[in-house]
Amino acid sequence: MSVARFWRQQVQRYNLVGNHCRNCDEYYYPPRTTCPFCRRNGEMEEYKFTGKGELVTYTIIHSAVEGFEHQTPYVLGIVKLEEGPRLTSQIIAQPEDVNIGMEVRPVFRKLGESGDKGMLHYGTKFTPA
Repeated sequence: MSVARFWRQQVQRYNLVGNHCRNCDEYYYPPRTTCPFCRRNGEMEEYKFTGKGELVTYTIIHSAVEGFEHQTPYVLGIVKLEEGPRLTSQIIAQPEDVNIGMEVRPVFRKLGESGDKGMLHYGTKFTPA
């Protein structure tokens, strides 16, 4: 399998795809194979999140790990999606423009690169709505 094909198959990373349990109506991201509440009685189905959400909390990164030094300072936050799940993501905004409770929307951006050939990784980040 080619590298490009491998990354195209990473549906959840590119499209915010998780799960919904039809039995208890809970939503999960990243996807799970079993509902932790219903266990064997759960009926999991694939679910594509809208990506709309609210910034629950955040921090401003001033001293970044290798490979992200050129982005500092940047905002790393916890986003609560409309459907309920929370996830950690970079918030694409100036630190002074970010506040707890603000509405955010998903954007498709470069996450990083790795390997000798500098393979690029893309995925979802968030920006003010």
